[in-house]
Amino acid sequence: MADPRPVVLATGGTGGHVFPAEALAGELEARGVPFTLVTDARGKQWQGALARQPVHYIHSASPTGSLQKKLLGVFALGLGLLDAWRALGRIAPSAVVGFGGYASVPTMMAARLRRLPSILHEQNAVLGRANRMVQGGAAAVATSFARTRYIADTDSRARLVGNPVREPVRALGNSPYRAPGVDRVIDILVFGGSQGAASFSQIVPEAILSLPAPLRARLRLVQQCRPEDLEQVRGVYNRAGIVAELAPFFVDLPQRLASAHLVIGRSGASTVAELATIGRPSILIPYPYAADDHQTANARAFEAEGACLVIPHADFTVAALAGHLKSLFEAPQRLADMASAAHAAGRPDAAARLADMVSELIAAPFPVASRGVPA
Repeated sequence: MADPRPVVLATGGTGGHVFPAEALAGELEARGVPFTLVTDARGKQWQGALARQPVHYIHSASPTGSLQKKLLGVFALGLGLLDAWRALGRIAPSAVVGFGGYASVPTMMAARLRRLPSILHEQNAVLGRANRMVQGGAAAVATSFARTRYIADTDSRARLVGNPVREPVRALGNSPYRAPGVDRVIDILVFGGSQGAASFSQIVPEAILSLPAPLRARLRLVQQCRPEDLEQVRGVYNRAGIVAELAPFFVDLPQRLASAHLVIGRSGASTVAELATIGRPSILIPYPYAADDHQTANARAFEAEGACLVIPHADFTVAALAGHLKSLFEAPQRLADMASAAHAAGRPDAAARLADMVSELIAAPFPVASRGVPA
């Protein structure tokens, strides 16, 4: 019997696209389904299941910015299309799965030209620009939120599967949440993405200092800061006698998240999925410059579940944050209810459900070429 043909995973290089690709890779590996990656040079830094299989590198760039950058981006994507066409010819995959990011665009376009069945996975509550460029050629679209902007409710290709999370996060999915009792320590986790957030370094310490002294004395913080902000933030907490652990990056972030009574953070797709999987209450401040304001859409969808509070970046002030902190810590049952709502919104089996879609597509491919929708 001939060896099964591999599944191609096509993804951009940022964590929001890589994490779900990594989760699907692990699930396919566990099922004995071969896979390979087609991505740009950023894929050389990947680890886990993604690094254990062959990787095919293609040209890629974002066609945004100045006119010159747009032209260079379009040229790079054109080269990438040629690269991807050749790579898919060599690989002869059974299916292609795209996770967004401009590095995935050439491969998804080449898959359509080669009449290969393909699936798009969208992590956010807004279909990303790269995915919008190629959605017409996809046989199916896997979504992470019940409603996704730019995907019609009547689109029969769409299926809600959730956003796959990393195995260390999934392993903590049944960690119980215990709201802080009266006079007990309150653990707060603050993080603003891979590079931290300058506004968090300014607003959070001042908001903590403005809380009543008895409440402030109960707090224990873990806060991600940019390297240039570390000493300033540490000085504020030290002068106030607040226990705080600060670092530019925490390698054990899933464990930190599970240990928190409250999380303060951005609302990227991976953050929301991890909060939901582990089930932790949060105050989310969407990054205001995210493409198509997708972080606000993510946060508002999560808020509608009762899982978080949302502070728009324009309203992210010391007074606003302090007010929310005080009201939450004085009502621990509300924290417990938010944690329960977050956990209920989680889909820890998202990787398995996405792998099921891939298996279905391989078994009975959709007639991609007959759709007649421009990529």
